[in-house]
Amino acid sequence: MALLTCRGLRKEFGDHVVLDHLDLTVEEHQVVALIGASGSGKSTLLRCVNLLEELDDGVIELDGEEISDPRVDPDRVRRRIGMVFQSYNLFPHLTVLENVTLAPRRVHRRARAEAEAQARELLDRVGLAGKATAYPDRLSGGQQQRVAIVRALANQPRLMLLDEVTSALDPELVGEVLSMIRDLKTDGMTMVLATHEMGFAREVADQVCFLDGGRVVEAGPPEQVLGEPTQPRTRQFLRRIIEAGRL
Repeated sequence: MALLTCRGLRKEFGDHVVLDHLDLTVEEHQVVALIGASGSGKSTLLRCVNLLEELDDGVIELDGEEISDPRVDPDRVRRRIGMVFQSYNLFPHLTVLENVTLAPRRVHRRARAEAEAQARELLDRVGLAGKATAYPDRLSGGQQQRVAIVRALANQPRLMLLDEVTSALDPELVGEVLSMIRDLKTDGMTMVLATHEMGFAREVADQVCFLDGGRVVEAGPPEQVLGEPTQPRTRQFLRRIIEAGRL
């Protein structure tokens, strides 16, 4: 059974169709990279999976459960999904440790000592053990994004959604976040990530999906989609990426 299945997803904003009967299947422990031009539907797809946007049509299943059913409690579903956005969305008035432990304590009702022990272990794994008492404005962009990922991991999610997590970073800070995602893949975390980092998608993804006009135009192993695409629209997109020096 696939961990995540999307069938016939349709999402409209006014007269604009953002997702046009999109299909996607993600197996457990698989990393799926979503690529495509801005406006192709990547971020909207992730937001729909996390139930932050209401579908106009289609079905989303997580672990075989139809989570897109309007009767489903979205907060219960989100306890199994970790989502990291382009902006870090850390609470500025809370320390790193408080940011990471907030949801485990408030939502999952874990004891403070247990939540803090887990948070410190996660922070240590990503080289941020010494920043537990720091406030977000004392961290670099790369450090803040790593904290945001740790905060999502602290809830022990079944699925991680990462939406252009390096796009707001200075180029020299991108590497430390990508290194963390590599480690998550090694640990077997199931991830769907929207990215403009084509080289990284080639390296870390098990499957690359090229989105255009709200549909998955082409999907397959990175070496096929990025190296020998079969669809003219995919080839056109990658040609522009190559010309811009990003592949």
